[in-house]
Amino acid sequence: SSAYALSESLHCHLPGSMVVTWTTFNKTESKVEYGLLGGRLFDMSAKGDAALFVDSGEEMRKMYIHRVTLTDLKPTATYVYHCGSEEGWSDMFSFTALNDSTSFSPRFAVYGDMGNENPQSLARLQKETQLGMYDVILHVGDFAYDMHEDNARVGDEFMRQIQSIAAYVPYMTCPGNHESTYNFSNYRNRFSMPGQTESLWYSWNLGSAHIISLSTEVYFYLEFGQELLFKQYEWLKKDLEEANKPENRAVRPWIITMGHRPMYCSDDDQDDCTKFDSYVRLGLNDTKPPAPGLEDLFYHYGVDVELWAHEHTYERLWPVYGDKVYNGSKEQPYVNPKAPVHIITGSAGCREKTDRFNPNPKEWSAFRSTDYGYTRMQVVNATHLYLEQVSDDQYGKVIDSIWVVKEKHGFSAWF
Repeated sequence: SSAYALSESLHCHLPGSMVVTWTTFNKTESKVEYGLLGGRLFDMSAKGDAALFVDSGEEMRKMYIHRVTLTDLKPTATYVYHCGSEEGWSDMFSFTALNDSTSFSPRFAVYGDMGNENPQSLARLQKETQLGMYDVILHVGDFAYDMHEDNARVGDEFMRQIQSIAAYVPYMTCPGNHESTYNFSNYRNRFSMPGQTESLWYSWNLGSAHIISLSTEVYFYLEFGQELLFKQYEWLKKDLEEANKPENRAVRPWIITMGHRPMYCSDDDQDDCTKFDSYVRLGLNDTKPPAPGLEDLFYHYGVDVELWAHEHTYERLWPVYGDKVYNGSKEQPYVNPKAPVHIITGSAGCREKTDRFNPNPKEWSAFRSTDYGYTRMQVVNATHLYLEQVSDDQYGKVIDSIWVVKEKHGFSAWF
């Protein structure tokens, strides 16, 4: 029956809670029945609501997006759940409630730019998620290629494809340029990130990290409202200020950002990040008032690691600020680095294939690969963070890895 759910996905909001999102084509109740693994099945239930989403394609297809928040979850406990209503239930899925301790060492899979066609890394990610290798997925913009196509059926299909990951671990997102059609309507309706910005920008905490997700697209789609750019900037400033209060930074020393279009990259495609005066990095001069970029803001508040995508390649940079390299030392560049560390990971796989690099990169480029693949990150403790790149072309081989080690965090750590 068409009342059955299309696709389930999990999103984390407040500690001890999980948001379950799914889609139906009929108007039905929004219910999740759940229970502890090994306990009585479905002995708890939660209700939520459904929002009507009308795609702007010529068929004006209608769907109902259901959202239910499960609260009072026991950290680290595993739950079995299904969602739907008396008119039809989904398959059974399970998830582990996130550990709320600041000494937890969460493991992430990180990538951007994954489509329905040629989603090269998807099979490996599905298997590794099922093996329990990740606590959270970070999808850094560009989904499906494109969610609005074929009257949003491509979006439906993509949500079904990622269900094998997103129904089991929280799937956290930010918008990319491929979501821009009809003012990002498919993105804003299909995902359920924390905060009140329709998933455009938000922050959350896990282990010893404060994670900020933002929209780089506000610098490029001014037709959807220049005020969004300034609104986000003010919000980022406030959020970073709060995260830098000594009592907050002491328990969550790592500040990690994720945004789709990078400030720097050495691809040869004339994208914003290939230009010295990148909009994301330095802002826009032709708006009134001029719009500030993000590099100074992130530097000033001591952001440790910046995750990007958009380029269909993997590139690791030396610690960089103002187009200059600020390594911790010659021997150990990432031990007490004197500037943020940037990682660009947009090679998960899509119909546009991978990009090419400029043969003469600037000195901030440390390692590059055009292999399809994705990044793994573990925030191990207050001083140590581990990053590695998996090549799908080379059957899951780890082709790059670094430890970022910081005895001190915040603006003063740069000096």
